[in-house]
Amino acid sequence: MKAIVYFQYGPPEVLQLAELPKPVPKENEILIRVHAAEATKADCEMRAFRFVVNWIWLPMRLALGIRRPRKPVLGGYFSGVVESTGAQVTRFKPGDALFGSVGMRIGAYCDYICLPEEATLAPKPDNLSFEQAAAVPLGGLNALHFLRKANIQAGEHVLINGAGGSIGTFAVQIAKAMGAEVSAVDSPVKADMLRTLGVKEFIDYTKEDFTRRGRQYDVIFNMVASFPYGKAIGALRPGGRYLLGNPPLMSMIRSLFTPLFSDKNAYVAFAGEKEEELLTLKRMIEAGEITPVIDGVFLPEEAAEAHRRVEQEARLGGVVIQMKTPDAHPSQTDS
Repeated sequence: MKAIVYFQYGPPEVLQLAELPKPVPKENEILIRVHAAEATKADCEMRAFRFVVNWIWLPMRLALGIRRPRKPVLGGYFSGVVESTGAQVTRFKPGDALFGSVGMRIGAYCDYICLPEEATLAPKPDNLSFEQAAAVPLGGLNALHFLRKANIQAGEHVLINGAGGSIGTFAVQIAKAMGAEVSAVDSPVKADMLRTLGVKEFIDYTKEDFTRRGRQYDVIFNMVASFPYGKAIGALRPGGRYLLGNPPLMSMIRSLFTPLFSDKNAYVAFAGEKEEELLTLKRMIEAGEITPVIDGVFLPEEAAEAHRRVEQEARLGGVVIQMKTPDAHPSQTDS
């Protein structure tokens, strides 16, 4: 089978196409023909072995490989079709169209992947293509997880710092679906896209600091690891909640003490990526409440270009690698 692999840490150019053996499912596994996989910041960080949050460096080095990658195939979020199942599988059958997460197993940048049937998988939303569906689990699962932690009430004001990325674009839409008024902070190139998602207020971080505007918010969802913790807490109303989607170690420690010494709260619990959450996203997508934002779709041989795009500040939404070319509609011939 075709796979996008890397055998050393480095720039996007270390990604290459290779032929690997097609996996065979165990009795409790399903074999999935991957149609599309999202190229994420996490994929880029693992490829380069450079992490925005420094405290994970050592555990990731031990997990991924000290001198070279232990698992040569990246990719954590995907869509595809069940090709075959193990003898003990009852949840899925061949032909089922799915989307979901492979978790810490990684390995979705390939033609086929085997996963246990209890993995975080759900039927693909009927109104999405495979490419669109692959761009849902990362951003959708994380955004839903954190915004549920905040227990958002209708009419509350939510600010999302770093709103133009995979997680942020879903957070904007989910917060609106919960009845919130949403402000978005990001670079000016993303302003129009975020306004089409329904943000009430766009703040260009290159021109102003949202904490100096004299406004306070019920909830701040922060995706920018370098943003000062104290400034964000200071921009919350009494009873406000601070959601840290990409927390440095010191911010994680400070979050433990925030509710002890103030009337505010902070949450750093990482997304569990549960099936129920994925099914909730499917329902919201099919109801027209949320939709993935796609920056671009790349072929497997363009994987390096896809990673370069992910690493650019200017990208608008998710970047997807199309592992399987969509079937062409059969042409009609005259009789």
